[in-house]
Amino acid sequence: MTTIAYLTGEYPRATDTFIQREVAQLRAQGFTVQTCSIRRTGMEHLVGEEQRAEAAQTFYVLQAAARPLRSLRSHARALKRSPSAYFKTLRLAIQTSPGGVKAMLYQLFYFAEAVVLADHLRETGVQHLHNHIAKASCTVAMLCHELCGIPYSFTMHGPDIFFEPIRWRIDEKIARASFVACISDFCRSQGMVFSDPAHWDRMHIVHCGVEPDRYQTPAQRSGTRALFIGRLAAVKGLPVLFDAMKGLVQDIPDFHLTVIGDGPDRVELETKAAAMGLAGHVSFLGYKSQSEVAQTLQTQDMLVLPSFAEGVPVVLMEAMASGLPVVTTQIAGVPELVQDGTSGRLVPPGDADALRLAMQDVLTDPERAIQMGQAGRAKVASEFDIRNEAAWLGTLIQGYIDGAPPTSKRPETNS
Repeated sequence: MTTIAYLTGEYPRATDTFIQREVAQLRAQGFTVQTCSIRRTGMEHLVGEEQRAEAAQTFYVLQAAARPLRSLRSHARALKRSPSAYFKTLRLAIQTSPGGVKAMLYQLFYFAEAVVLADHLRETGVQHLHNHIAKASCTVAMLCHELCGIPYSFTMHGPDIFFEPIRWRIDEKIARASFVACISDFCRSQGMVFSDPAHWDRMHIVHCGVEPDRYQTPAQRSGTRALFIGRLAAVKGLPVLFDAMKGLVQDIPDFHLTVIGDGPDRVELETKAAAMGLAGHVSFLGYKSQSEVAQTLQTQDMLVLPSFAEGVPVVLMEAMASGLPVVTTQIAGVPELVQDGTSGRLVPPGDADALRLAMQDVLTDPERAIQMGQAGRAKVASEFDIRNEAAWLGTLIQGYIDGAPPTSKRPETNS
């Protein structure tokens, strides 16, 4: 039985349920998966029994590193085992600093975390480390690999890492990883920009996914209900959605937007909605569990996501699996999931008028909305089923461990 570790910055999080699904499916395949997280998540993210169970069995790196005896023991073991590897790893941490005193201090923290993590992985017999999100936690994974030799891979999402690829040393992480799981062709292309062509063949596409059977189609459609799911932060473009709603409610007076999620801009967004006279048309529900999200999707007419930057949003997959048409922005890898006019509508980011017209188009044509929903559900079932995607990821992990990795970008049967 192969033992692997999963690492990310915060686990579990209400906004990253796709990682939980991936872990569960890898376990179902027979892998022993130990979850590791740099930081402990806040209680607001433990919105269901699944999250609470995962949190209870996750190893928290910073928490362990903050214990002086545990940290000293880990460093002493690493030095005793291989002084050269220890100082080589420290040198790598320094060499990959983006510059500046603060950045260097962070690199030294990452080094200290990597030492504690490596000690934990050795103690628990881990054979491969997989990281999600190619930022700080991936730096820790890279340093951990340098120190203890346990191979690592990572899932590259974007878009934020592509804004600062030098800071996060995407080139170095790709070069040292066994392989990279890219969530879309667009994501893979960005990785290719910042990496040596000699490493492109180790960059495979593994979609994030959902369990289509978990979602049921709406029993009734009123043509007045829309749902937003996401972090309440500037990147999600909610002010543009509010601007679109100002005109929309004049033509559809009963229109109502349900907002699931939380974040730094919640108070500001609630205030803005009230100031625009939209308070009666918007409900802010905060974070919800996976089951609650699935239930809410059954009560809606469409999902709208006016983001400025995304990877391939899992919330779109959830909505499409529920048979809902989606209205979203034509950015990054989104067109690889949503086909404009077939499974939903794609609009230019930041264009409130285009967003309003697209939403009105979906809401006022129930027959077409049903057809879009059916097409979206079929798309998700064929290309974004987490069972198939996790099976492909498992094949990659085992193949690279065994020294016989797959050479295709996607599974041969799906290419």
